[in-house]
Amino acid sequence: MSHYFVTGTDTDCGKTYVTALLVRAARGARVDAVAAKPFCSGPRDDVELLAAASGHVESLDALNPVWLKSAAAPRACEILGEPAADVAQALAVVRELASRHAQVFCEGAGGWLVPIVRGYCLADFAAELGWPVIVVVRNKLGALNHALLTLESILQRGVPLKGVILNNADGLDDEAKRTNCAVLAEFCGCPILAEISAGQSSMEFPRELLT
Repeated sequence: MSHYFVTGTDTDCGKTYVTALLVRAARGARVDAVAAKPFCSGPRDDVELLAAASGHVESLDALNPVWLKSAAAPRACEILGEPAADVAQALAVVRELASRHAQVFCEGAGGWLVPIVRGYCLADFAAELGWPVIVVVRNKLGALNHALLTLESILQRGVPLKGVILNNADGLDDEAKRTNCAVLAEFCGCPILAEISAGQSSMEFPRELLT
């Protein structure tokens, strides 16, 4: 059974939505799966959604050990006067979840290189965790550049890359959205795991993700 780190090309690309779909699909396949969000900034709505997708088998604090009140990157929250994010605690909590559950989908905060504390970003956290990375890409004009830069950074750090999930978040249609999947498949060098339509409440993912 594999655990996964879910990152995205930017804030608001749909990481929580996709992570919840992954957890619900795994649990629907009778896998003991939960979501984790080690760092949360601003309202805790995303954590509540992940807790619900996980069947409320864990408390919010167990899924989200570092909660910062400002809606900004964790390092920016620290500059604004909040406590520095406790990276060691976050790692320990996520690993402890993985010791008690068959599968954990760990959602990052913002994009791949979001600063967590001085000299340490989310990519460093993912590298310490060592889990294969799933990249959520919001399907829109500009997605190709953001996606390929993110994938390049993941590979340069030597972190295992599982693949890409393309999220059609707004349900609109244009030339870029109709072609992004094909172009990404040509250039990204990793599998396109799924393309999600706007508003889906469930999704069938490749079986290999849920075993």
